[in-house]
Amino acid sequence: MEIKNRSAYFEYYIDDTYDAGMVLTGTEVKALRSGKASFNDSYCIMDHGEIWVKSLYIAEYDFGTYANHVPTRDRKLLLKKKELKKLENRLKDKGYTVIPLKIYFSENGLAKIKIGLAKGKKLHDKRASIKDRESEREIKRYLK
Repeated sequence: MEIKNRSAYFEYYIDDTYDAGMVLTGTEVKALRSGKASFNDSYCIMDHGEIWVKSLYIAEYDFGTYANHVPTRDRKLLLKKKELKKLENRLKDKGYTVIPLKIYFSENGLAKIKIGLAKGKKLHDKRASIKDRESEREIKRYLK
């Protein structure tokens, strides 16, 4: 099961990607396994040498009890110190941000998140992306 942030590649140029672990509660993991998450307006921030994902929506687990989680709470991401330093240095450059790209489960069954160091696209760049996507669709239609 993987949940993708489809708008990320349309809105941003992705320079670098990192695979990070997430600190989650039990009901969050169960909700993710059923595919109930949304990336709407989610982003990552650096705070005191740690990286956090903000406003990532993970729906409440249907069969959860009083211990169910808050859907949009801040979640800590787990990266190596070397990767954190590299990200922190790159974020000092103007126009760069860190955004979540996809949530998936590793072979060990651990929830992972792929984050990307991104730079925003301008309007004319988005138009070029739309044109490329439509031409690919036309080619696929023609080949079938």
